[in-house]
Amino acid sequence: MSEPLESLIPLKPNDYHILLALAEAPRHGYWIAKEIRRETDDTIRLEAGNLHRTLQKLVRQELVTPTEVPGEEADPRRNYYGITQLGRQALAADTARMRSLLESVDAAGVLSEKA
Repeated sequence: MSEPLESLIPLKPNDYHILLALAEAPRHGYWIAKEIRRETDDTIRLEAGNLHRTLQKLVRQELVTPTEVPGEEADPRRNYYGITQLGRQALAADTARMRSLLESVDAAGVLSEKA
């Protein structure tokens, strides 16, 4: 049974980046790690053990699921994961939370050059 969406937000940074990497299509762990490094300009590096522990946690939370990838892209040596509907909802909710926070900061002008 999955956790209520409210209890998952805010997502941990690694969880958020993994869900974001899976938002387009199911992928294998090595691709996920490379995509996160690319998207974060190499500031977040998930080593294999940490990545797979985090993926297993996300599977238990029903945010991602192991999946088969049909066709020529599939590599039978790799484990593929896809984002679930709950994972998409959590990603959207946390993105909206962060967007709202940034809008509040901008509106308050606390980070403007005048401050």
